[in-house]
Amino acid sequence: MGSAPYPAGEWKGRARGGLQELACMRWKINKQKGGGGGGGGELVVGAEERRCRDPTYSQQQQQQDLSSSSSSRPTPLPSQPSLAPPAIYHEKQRRELCALHALNNVFQDGAAFSRDALQEIYQRLSPGTLVTPHKKSMLGNGNYDVNVIMAALQTRGFEAVWWDKRRDVSSIELSHVTGFILNVPSNLRWGPLRLPLKRQHWIGVREVGAVYYNLDSKLRGPQSIGSPEELRKFLRQQLRGKNCELLLVVSEQVEAQQAWRSDA
Repeated sequence: MGSAPYPAGEWKGRARGGLQELACMRWKINKQKGGGGGGGGELVVGAEERRCRDPTYSQQQQQQDLSSSSSSRPTPLPSQPSLAPPAIYHEKQRRELCALHALNNVFQDGAAFSRDALQEIYQRLSPGTLVTPHKKSMLGNGNYDVNVIMAALQTRGFEAVWWDKRRDVSSIELSHVTGFILNVPSNLRWGPLRLPLKRQHWIGVREVGAVYYNLDSKLRGPQSIGSPEELRKFLRQQLRGKNCELLLVVSEQVEAQQAWRSDA
């Protein structure tokens, strides 16, 4: 004797209700431990099903479930700060003011010295005290000699130590030297044209951000020399040339203690 079928309307309603119940249930089937061949499973009721079935499932319990799931997520790593390259001050050639540019480049400060300050020092110095003078302009166009550089450094509490080229630069204690000023032969220019004539030219060299740079004002930009050992190679190469001189820029205290010498 078969069961009486449901009326069409009642069956339709039951089907809709069954699908709605399934829609709010989360099923997870795990294999039974030690179970036999029927492929039986274990029903694990999830949080979504408990919310649908149990009206007493509180909002606090829902938040606990959410917090437990979020705690399992990996903690994001803190962002690493980007290392920006150091700012390098490089004063470019103007007129014959290479001594001014070399000083400001060594001090990494465009306001360290001015043309008026160097011109005042030049006019104050007696011609009898000048050492190896170069041609100078009474109009203040530049081309100042070593005496002007030495006197200018003294106004800032520094000294210029003339380096004896007979000694190797390996005996310079680099950590006690603020910078270097070299006097080297350089080609004259007339606008973009390079003339077949040479004149002495001052260039500054110093360390910025653990790297030594050639800050020659005639360069388009700072030229990296590199490590302390590469700096020594650079200085040796420059000092091999004719008419090249080297000045060490050091503080008055370093000069008084001769601390710029590693063999002192």
